[in-house]
Amino acid sequence: MTRPPLFAIGILSACVLAYEVLLTRLFSIALWHHFAYMIISAAMLGYGASGTALTLLKGRLVRRFGAAYVGAAAAMAVLMPSAFLLAQQVPFNPLELLWDPSQPFRLLAVYLLLMLPFFFGGLGVGLVFALSGKQASRIYAFDILGAGVGSLGVIGVMFVVPPPRILALLTALAFLAAAVAVVELRMRQKWLAVLFSCFAVLAAAAMPPLPVGLSPYKDLSQMLNVFGARVVEERSSPLGQVTVVENLRVPLRYAPGMSLNATAEPPPQLGVFVDGNGPSALTRFDGTIAPLEYLDQLTSALPYALLERPRVLVLGAGAGSDVLQALYCGSAAIDAVELDRNVIDLVRGRFRDYAGSLYHLPGVTVHEAEARGFVNAGRKRYDLIQVALLDSFGTASAGLYGLSESYLYSVEAFQACLKRLAPGGVLAVTRWLSLPPRDALKLFATAVSALEKSGVPDPADRLVMIRGWKTVTLLVKNGAFSAGEISAIREFCRSRSFDPVWFPGMEAEEANRCNQLARPYFFEGAVALLGPSRRAFIDSYKFYIEPATDDRPYFFRFFKWRAAGELFALREQGGMPLLDWSYPLLVATLLQALLASALLILLPLGLSRCRKTLPGAPVALYFLSIGFAFIFVEIAFIQKFTLFLAHPLYALAVTLCAFLVFAGLGGWLAGRSQAAGKVPLAILAMAALALLYLAILPPLFSALIHWSDAAKIVLSVLLVAPLAMCMGVPFPTGMSRLAHGREEAIPWAWAINGFASVVGAVLATLLAVHLGFAAVVFLAVLIYAAAAVAERKFP
Repeated sequence: MTRPPLFAIGILSACVLAYEVLLTRLFSIALWHHFAYMIISAAMLGYGASGTALTLLKGRLVRRFGAAYVGAAAAMAVLMPSAFLLAQQVPFNPLELLWDPSQPFRLLAVYLLLMLPFFFGGLGVGLVFALSGKQASRIYAFDILGAGVGSLGVIGVMFVVPPPRILALLTALAFLAAAVAVVELRMRQKWLAVLFSCFAVLAAAAMPPLPVGLSPYKDLSQMLNVFGARVVEERSSPLGQVTVVENLRVPLRYAPGMSLNATAEPPPQLGVFVDGNGPSALTRFDGTIAPLEYLDQLTSALPYALLERPRVLVLGAGAGSDVLQALYCGSAAIDAVELDRNVIDLVRGRFRDYAGSLYHLPGVTVHEAEARGFVNAGRKRYDLIQVALLDSFGTASAGLYGLSESYLYSVEAFQACLKRLAPGGVLAVTRWLSLPPRDALKLFATAVSALEKSGVPDPADRLVMIRGWKTVTLLVKNGAFSAGEISAIREFCRSRSFDPVWFPGMEAEEANRCNQLARPYFFEGAVALLGPSRRAFIDSYKFYIEPATDDRPYFFRFFKWRAAGELFALREQGGMPLLDWSYPLLVATLLQALLASALLILLPLGLSRCRKTLPGAPVALYFLSIGFAFIFVEIAFIQKFTLFLAHPLYALAVTLCAFLVFAGLGGWLAGRSQAAGKVPLAILAMAALALLYLAILPPLFSALIHWSDAAKIVLSVLLVAPLAMCMGVPFPTGMSRLAHGREEAIPWAWAINGFASVVGAVLATLLAVHLGFAAVVFLAVLIYAAAAVAERKFP
């Protein structure tokens, strides 16, 4: 074969990456977003296993290359919808993972089913590498450029097409890749191009949206089980599927942690769910303030007892409960920040009359923005910054948020909020109450650290925390609390039967009076975190309550290995939430990735007769290293750019696409160059850039965060470009060297690289949880250095 089917490769790779991104959305709806790690790993496993298949079957596939390539593309088209449907039929329940011995096998079944489409996608691309290795740079360029376009394109499509419908479009795209391959390869069976084109049109036009089965344990499922509940509106975007539920027979009464002394109940409400999690409440409002009295009976109302007609910033406004609370409590002006346009549009449009034109009222200004980005970019000062109770109680109490990155609860985020406070202003954060104390103490420790790093000599004078029966509220003041404010806090708690956790001058006997525990655990924890024994307390505590930072933004991670045995023993006594099961799931995913990779990639290679003809350890180490290092750097820097772009969707789309596109360009340029030492030079430049970025990006982003979205996107692409171009050199260069000396080893190298990517996708996240993203980048640099050493010993 003189000319590989480059355009078909680009289309197929675009389809593979788009399918990978789409699966993360579909599983966020059906289960929880943590399955993104499993999906990425499954994709890489499919690619690695395809390399093993090519190694073992290359002779047969080469003889019928055209049919094999077209068949792989067609198989991927068929398997994308069918594998997803079959995976949904597996009775896998992640909440039973730690006590039902059958669940790990069901998880493995889901994992292997999801792998199948990626296996055939990888088989098609790997087959072209195997037969045209001397053109590896061109092939790599089209492969990875297509992947970049696919990753960006599918996110754009999600703004206008619901995720289940996109699966039909990707099926059509895979059939189109098969049709284009028939033309590019000049196959004699020209009718196949027409046939696959017809299949593509039928899939795009007539294939029905696939059903996405919602877990019965998600909040939306539970609410729909209530007699009389019905869905009245549903909208979708890349940020989530928004569902509005009405129940005229059993009206929703949502008032998180409302005082048991309250005499007024909430007005009728609609439940608003995002990806099945929630609810947040859309409250019926006719402009009359009196029915909102219940909002003064929440722990989140505490700052209003201290401030008179404050200027308020609500972060995470959602359907407007915190805005209503600010209105009821007499705020002078309210800025409400909400990321999801669909939620804003529902309050402004479809339910405008129901919500009393809440987001059109004088003094209420709504901003479509990410909370942290809005805080970082603005200059306006506020008397109160209210961080809404953003997550659902069901998800939080089940330990499902353990791997959620949150840049709103980090030390740096608190520092940014404090800078936006007027003198005497207050930052208020409300969280669900968990027992034994975890969230509350980590939140308190984060506030203490933020104040200290802001130059406050005695944080104890600026902190207040109270708890009810289900929520806690933390206040961080820009100044010391006065004696009058302390009296108001005492009265607020007394009249509502809330318990103070900490306020300046608090005595131990004032804690644990109303919502009694065996001991005043919250007060004891606050005292320890403010005292000289803080480090010893944090280290010895059974849960991980180290303050979250932008480098380790896992606020909801409380898991400690040394407490795992004790907590696991409590699983049959309702102790599952204490274990933060999302973390064990990640570990289980890593273990199954290792097992599946060993069985599907390494074992067949080791047992095959061709093992004796394959290159030795240096080649294996080279492709293993560049597989690990590439994905480590990619994952770490996507997180680094999330803060700057102030929008998780922009960060994923822009940085992932930029990494892939410019890595492809780097590979193409490397193929055109005849210079010796390309790989060591590229690795040296990459290492210098990566380490330089770790040093300069935080201050650079902080200085330029106020730029427009367009300007920040352009700058992000310019920053990623040189790094990605260097990272794009090693893989195609290694493939080209094998093509000129050991061509039979190309599929084997494809498999080894795939194995590294399988494990690396999960391992990078585990390392980031424990060590931080900067450490992941440092490790990637060292791994790239090992690749440079191995490359010198190539045959």
